[in-house]
Amino acid sequence: MKLRVETKGRNGKAVTVLDGLPRNTEFLENLAKDLKKSLGTGGTLKDGAIELQGEWRERLRALLPARGFAVKG
Repeated sequence: MKLRVETKGRNGKAVTVLDGLPRNTEFLENLAKDLKKSLGTGGTLKDGAIELQGEWRERLRALLPARGFAVKG
């Protein structure tokens, strides 16, 4: 899984993107819902990636290994 922050094309606002996840829509929807609830933020699924509003790299590096994911980036 790859983790990155994007601001380009978003009026300077940061969005944390989780990419390289399994292309299972139900799995992605459940993971996105769980992460949004844990972080207290909004987000969406776009092109098989989870986009979370804000800069959450450090918190996700702690949350995701507990759920069995290895994080790059």
